[in-house]
Amino acid sequence: MVSVHGPAPRYDGLADWYDELNASWAEGNRAPLLDLLGPGTGPCLDLGCGTGLNFPALRASGRTVVGLDHSADQLRLAGRRRADGEGLVRGDAAALPFADGSFASVVTLWVSTDMDDFARVLGEAARVLRPGGTLVYYGVHPCFTGPHSEDRPDGGRVIHPTYRVSGEHQPAPWWREDGIRRRVGMRHLPLGELLTAFIAAGLAITRVVEPRNDPVPRALALRADKP
Repeated sequence: MVSVHGPAPRYDGLADWYDELNASWAEGNRAPLLDLLGPGTGPCLDLGCGTGLNFPALRASGRTVVGLDHSADQLRLAGRRRADGEGLVRGDAAALPFADGSFASVVTLWVSTDMDDFARVLGEAARVLRPGGTLVYYGVHPCFTGPHSEDRPDGGRVIHPTYRVSGEHQPAPWWREDGIRRRVGMRHLPLGELLTAFIAAGLAITRVVEPRNDPVPRALALRADKP
């Protein structure tokens, strides 16, 4: 994942553990991701690519993948296990090392809770996107998943009043002791702020889905186009 600011990427040293933890989720996300993105060609930026778990799905869509992450440790594993001619770039999501209009598509998968300024990152993503290009956001559902949400044994979730607190959250008693948020922290963007970030970036949202079949959605996905 991308650590936007600071010299020490938060995911360094966690690549093998993180890859094993998320492999099944990436496979489960493959079908809804491909449905939302649709077939296409040209270069596709996987922004915050981590260990490259989504490279196979993006390749299957017909695109040529370029993976960017701030963690050299994550990129090491991506290159060893999943790169198939993809360019791997270590860089800052808030200051992308690419020229304007470099990509036909951009995907941001499960990274918004790691961003210090997701609106700024979306602005950069829109800058490197070609006119007529597509951006896909796929990540936690800000209403039901985040530092403010507590899982119940019956599959429901308790939403705490901290939902309205944007930015970094302090660990809460309901965070899993063995979860990734205990290790790297968690940021939160309420739904209104998330949608406004797309508008501010000049992107037109064309489709919104709540993927998978969880009774209370854990994920929210958006397709947006650059005019």
